[in-house]
Amino acid sequence: MEYKDTLNLPQTSFSMRANLATKEPEILDFWDEIGLYQKTLARNKGRKSFILHDGPPYSNGDIHMGHALNKVLKDMIVKYKSLRGYYAPYVPGWDNHGLPIENKVVEMVKEEGLELDRMELRRRCRDYAFHFVDVQRQQFKRLGVRGDWENPYLTLNNDYEAIIVKVFSELVAGGYVYRGLRPIHWCTSCQTALAEAEIEYEMKVSPSIYVKFPVQEDPKGILGGKKGFILIWTTTPWTIPANLAIVVHPEYDYVILKTREEELYLVAQELVELVAAETHLEDYQIVARYKGRDLKDLICTHPFLARPSPVLLGDYVTLDQGTGCVHTAPGHGREDFLTGQQYGLEILCPVDERGIFDDRAGQFRGMYVEDANPLVVEAIAQNGLLLKVGQVEHQYPHCWRCHNPVIFRTTVQWFMSVDHQGLRQKALKEIDQVEWIPRWGRNRIYAMVAERPDWCLSRQRFWGVGIPIFYCQKCGEPILDKRAIECVYELVKKEGSDAWFTKNPEEILPSDFNCSSCGGNSFRKENDILDVWFDSGSSHRAVLETRPELSWPADMYLEGSDQHRGWFNSSLMVSMATRDRAPYRSVLTHGFMVDDKGRKMAKSLGNVISPLDVMRDSGADILRLWVSSTDYRGDVGISPSILKQVTDTYRRIRNTARFLLGNLYDFDPDVHALPYQDLWEVDRWALQRLRRLTEQVTRAYQEYQFHLVYHYISNFCAVEMSARYLDILKDRLYTSAPDAPGRRSAQTVLFKILTYLTSLLCPVLSFTCEEIWQSTPDFQGKEESIHLRPWPDPSEIPVEEEVERKFDEIMTARDEVFKRLEVLRGQKTIGDSLRARVRLFTDDENLYSHLVQNLKTLEELFMVSEIEVERELSGRESTISLRMGRMALEVEPAAGKKCERCWKYLPSVGSNIKHPQVCAGCLEILELLGIEVLTKL
Repeated sequence: MEYKDTLNLPQTSFSMRANLATKEPEILDFWDEIGLYQKTLARNKGRKSFILHDGPPYSNGDIHMGHALNKVLKDMIVKYKSLRGYYAPYVPGWDNHGLPIENKVVEMVKEEGLELDRMELRRRCRDYAFHFVDVQRQQFKRLGVRGDWENPYLTLNNDYEAIIVKVFSELVAGGYVYRGLRPIHWCTSCQTALAEAEIEYEMKVSPSIYVKFPVQEDPKGILGGKKGFILIWTTTPWTIPANLAIVVHPEYDYVILKTREEELYLVAQELVELVAAETHLEDYQIVARYKGRDLKDLICTHPFLARPSPVLLGDYVTLDQGTGCVHTAPGHGREDFLTGQQYGLEILCPVDERGIFDDRAGQFRGMYVEDANPLVVEAIAQNGLLLKVGQVEHQYPHCWRCHNPVIFRTTVQWFMSVDHQGLRQKALKEIDQVEWIPRWGRNRIYAMVAERPDWCLSRQRFWGVGIPIFYCQKCGEPILDKRAIECVYELVKKEGSDAWFTKNPEEILPSDFNCSSCGGNSFRKENDILDVWFDSGSSHRAVLETRPELSWPADMYLEGSDQHRGWFNSSLMVSMATRDRAPYRSVLTHGFMVDDKGRKMAKSLGNVISPLDVMRDSGADILRLWVSSTDYRGDVGISPSILKQVTDTYRRIRNTARFLLGNLYDFDPDVHALPYQDLWEVDRWALQRLRRLTEQVTRAYQEYQFHLVYHYISNFCAVEMSARYLDILKDRLYTSAPDAPGRRSAQTVLFKILTYLTSLLCPVLSFTCEEIWQSTPDFQGKEESIHLRPWPDPSEIPVEEEVERKFDEIMTARDEVFKRLEVLRGQKTIGDSLRARVRLFTDDENLYSHLVQNLKTLEELFMVSEIEVERELSGRESTISLRMGRMALEVEPAAGKKCERCWKYLPSVGSNIKHPQVCAGCLEILELLGIEVLTKL
């Protein structure tokens, strides 16, 4: 005869199988059906708000892993704040203008063999942007990101575009906007000016040349009446045709080198050895020394053009490389330009928007600048003035969109002055009023603001908001008139930015409008558009100040670390100029995506992982758990092996939830839950661990250290629960009578652990926690969704430090028992631990009483069949020192036979004729349940 299973195994339909890819869309539908986003807002309406302002991604193409990292980080924070009782709306947005979209549309048009006018191209750009707003919206929702997806903000909407015009108008009124000739980064491929935020530094191989500039005039006799040269070094030979001067540092020491060929070279003293090594100078002598300021009156001759090149002074000259004598072309560099202005040089820029030399470049007319490099070198060499030519690999500015090298080109553009009315200094001061997470973000943006040039607002493209400036046809002056820009604002608000390009000035301006300079009444419009960073930099004005559920300033901005010179920077400058404070109270930044070897994601390396593939194959919660596992403050690694580790952790967490739910199938929290004082001591110990976990996890969320949330909960499930508490509960849960106080005590605690753990994990594993919650036993007041449940309060669990210390000590004894069990297993004396019994010895009366009173708990903890306690210790070796006293222990094979119900080996098995295969304890339960004889299944 064998006994039917009476171990109270779970009788529930909840399987907790991790087929996330199938279940998650169903949960999304459930959230939509109940209107979860609106309900989270309604629950906390009127409470303190937390506003995380979404930095707008470009609506072009599917989302990538960087998007997933960014959006999940935001979502975890917003959900945590909402669960803590904050009114936390999340309004997602998209950046819809600019080169990313325009370039893609132009590429598509070329493939179709079409040529489109401005307005048709803009229409196609608009359609393209709207399409990918819808695509990305669904992909972000699939990630489990909760927000107002039906009402996002779009930078191409009329209201938003009108705010852009309004902000520009305020900057004009404040005197920040001017039109001027300035050197700027210029992309010859995209044929437009670029802002600092649109520059990426990549490695480039450039020619490296040392050039001899012949000294033509030496009024101070620096060279002693002899023929000599000033040496310069450059990696851009194509700028030599625009050379107008050589600059030296006034305070550096310079020397004249005499070569064995009797030539005299002037270089910085500190760079002599470097120059000699690079140019293979041998047997040179230093024949004279001068301060840089002494060289000012020297005048050289251009190496191949009939043009003087005077020696000028500049504090920006460095001794990092080169010769300490800087070739200066005012049309092709910032310092060069300022030097040109200081000394009244011509701002010569003989290069057009395509990077092609014009007539002023002489023999190089019609050539692309990079193609002209070898010919310029050849021209120098033909005149005997090329000392050395080679190559150098160095960091060089590239266009952020087409990734081609850019050039410096001096052109007339619209700028925002960052020093007008002390704006830069005010911004630097305001930076210290913001919380930067991580803290090094403060230094990064401080340096960016301190060093940034005036903001070039012009773009020579089609897809964007037109710069709302008119020019007088009579005198040519730009019209910086508030009334004129106000007319454009009203037009754009009503009809959108397309109207700027389709309507004539007469249709926009009042009929009585005249030029304030000359009285003219005929005008033309500016053709350039505004920098797309001006669009997004105005988002705090266009979104936070206009949406009723939001407020200004934002509590947080959160983006990648590149935005210190991008969105964080542009938003700060706009806000300081128009609102006199930062648009954010805190800024959190994360690193870039790399693989497990630290390599940047690249198709060529084959290490790109698509979040869409991961969601399709494994589910979004795996991605979300991966995000929480990363220390986002540095570069963030992802690879198949990393995802496998995360999946293993997810499985442990999920299995913990399965165990908890499986053992609550007959538990009614409103009926069966025991008061705290009636719980078994070991169960109260488990609650102490839960209280500590809740405190740790809450603190980690509060400090935005999500990787600690991951590790705390992972360790709790794997060690505190699975390896300890849940393991020792099995006998009590499976073999006790259903309503036995010990079993209900365990279930009370399991229920508390389940509800707390589900809430703590909810911001991370949003889908899985919803699934768990829907399968959690019902109780009075149970929320419709886990996302509507308040954050767990650790103070609900009484502090019992004595219980915690006591069981921490017992766990030390448990570890010793397990070591000895392993020895017996190794000797083949026993198989599993239930084949053993433990004898405990102590001569401490208090410890003896404690052990005797907790024999049942100790059996659970040690997972053995029987425990005996003896009041003696003398002569025992290997004692264990506990806070309560000293104790020794012995582990030996258990006496008796195996109980077919509880699987323990006990002497009482076989003592009952009616049930000879069960122990006395199980017999008592069978009689309580009214079970006479059970037949074999």
